[in-house]
Amino acid sequence: MRPRDMNRDWIATARTLSQALPNMQRYDGATVVIKFGGHAMVDDDAMDGFARDVVLMRQVGVNPIVVHGGGPMINDMLARLDIKSEFVNGKRVTDAATVEVVEAVLSGRVNKRIVQAINRQGGRAVGLSGKDSNLMICEQTDPALGFVGSPVALDPSILRTLTDAENIPVIAPIGAGRDGETFNVNGDTAAGAIAASLAADRLLLLTDVEGVKDSQGRILTEITPEQIRALTADGTIAGGMIPKTETALTAIEGGVRAVVILDGRAPNACLLELFTDHGAGSLIRPVR
Repeated sequence: MRPRDMNRDWIATARTLSQALPNMQRYDGATVVIKFGGHAMVDDDAMDGFARDVVLMRQVGVNPIVVHGGGPMINDMLARLDIKSEFVNGKRVTDAATVEVVEAVLSGRVNKRIVQAINRQGGRAVGLSGKDSNLMICEQTDPALGFVGSPVALDPSILRTLTDAENIPVIAPIGAGRDGETFNVNGDTAAGAIAASLAADRLLLLTDVEGVKDSQGRILTEITPEQIRALTADGTIAGGMIPKTETALTAIEGGVRAVVILDGRAPNACLLELFTDHGAGSLIRPVR
């Protein structure tokens, strides 16, 4: 690259940083809950990129809180242990043996990998699960599913303590039952419940799709809860997008200011959403 071209690149970088200032000021002190999953979790470069973005968010005054999934890793470990999975209406039946594996994988292998990635980038990440400090108390979702739980009571005080000390919480979606049970919780559901308990400014749901699409397949960059319900009713929103939009609606009803469904495969997706006017993915919020 010629020196002149390099100079142009640096000028463009400086201009981008300057243009980001108003958005950085807007999110100073804001709580942003990020559901991390999909492709980025199994790709080392994508993991490092996500970790770097989270550390930058913390550096400029945002309070990021990461909630992660880990379905592919759970499937891999169950296969290694020759534990067969049964499904009811597309959902995994989680018996006593399975929930032990789920907790070990999510709270151990997956959680600590994300924590280490953030710490390598200069952050101060702390790993925990919904069982710690009674963060997430659950009830059984459906007896037919076994130890699959729905959050019914949350105490986010431990998260406030951690963020006040400039730590980055990284949460495995494992909940505690009132009688000492361990429950596997859907990652999106856990992230939505945690975001609502904190009245978060933003809930970012990272996925392997670009966002919510209309009937012509175009990305809807901004959409209201009422439009979500209408698109679901007419079948435009279908399949795996339904649980994500349902999580978004529940989170907004619970006090989250806005939810964004965005493509976690895109480099710097979180930074684009928060710190540029263009944003990324589909922003869901009530009509002002």
